[in-house]
Amino acid sequence: MKRIILFTALAVVLSLQTKAQKGLREGDKAPMFSAMDQNGKTVGLKSALKAHRSVVLFFYRGQWCPYCNKHIKELQDSLSLFSGKDAYVIGVTPETKENIDKTIKKTSAGFSILQDKDDEIMKAYNVNFMMDEATFTKYKGYGINLEDNNGNTRHTLPVPATYIIDRSGKIKYVHFDPNYQKRASVKLLLSKL
Repeated sequence: MKRIILFTALAVVLSLQTKAQKGLREGDKAPMFSAMDQNGKTVGLKSALKAHRSVVLFFYRGQWCPYCNKHIKELQDSLSLFSGKDAYVIGVTPETKENIDKTIKKTSAGFSILQDKDDEIMKAYNVNFMMDEATFTKYKGYGINLEDNNGNTRHTLPVPATYIIDRSGKIKYVHFDPNYQKRASVKLLLSKL
């Protein structure tokens, strides 16, 4: 509970930092990407779209974020509903493989989670932002060290955005909110597929 209160207090600060980011819009062509998932398999958007009617692509901050874990757990709990609509779910995070494994342990996620090692996917979707030094220090005081979690010193996080991409590669739905506490509900996502 204490951690959630601390995260709420930091929401305002991070919302101000992420206002410059706009994400991509409905109707935009989705940037293609490929990266290694938690199982060591290369997962690419192009091949996922060839094999499925659509892709649900979401960005999350890390295993340390209770809002991310809740959202991932909800997606996992509804995975059969997404599969029933021939949608492939892909998560993207800046975290290391070891921390992705922690996310999986906490959420039982059975879909592909990709490490965005060089922030390329986040940049392509315009969801990346740099945490300022003061906020980084605050997070570190709460036991969240982005340098350890992400395996680099960039202090980059994504806005936790969600995109539905159709087979033609067009973005069909966007949830983009700088307030990391707000996520697209499973019900809404399913209604957009």
